[in-house]
Amino acid sequence: MPFPVKTCVVCAEEFELKPDKPGFANRCPSCSEPEAEDASAKEHLDPEMHEARRESDARTPVSQGELTLSGEDDA
Repeated sequence: MPFPVKTCVVCAEEFELKPDKPGFANRCPSCSEPEAEDASAKEHLDPEMHEARRESDARTPVSQGELTLSGEDDA
């Protein structure tokens, strides 16, 4: 049974949608590649960036309305 033929929403090229195709089902393999690379680059931060983010989060004030403890009700 042949694979379904789809049209890429980015470049309008026709491609076969195979079960092991990485990326989006409505984009050809060449148009799906850059997005996969961008996502993996965002996930990997160096230790200094993680430390800076933790320090920034620790210094950010939380308003009373945002802070809720588990098990508390507004009764």
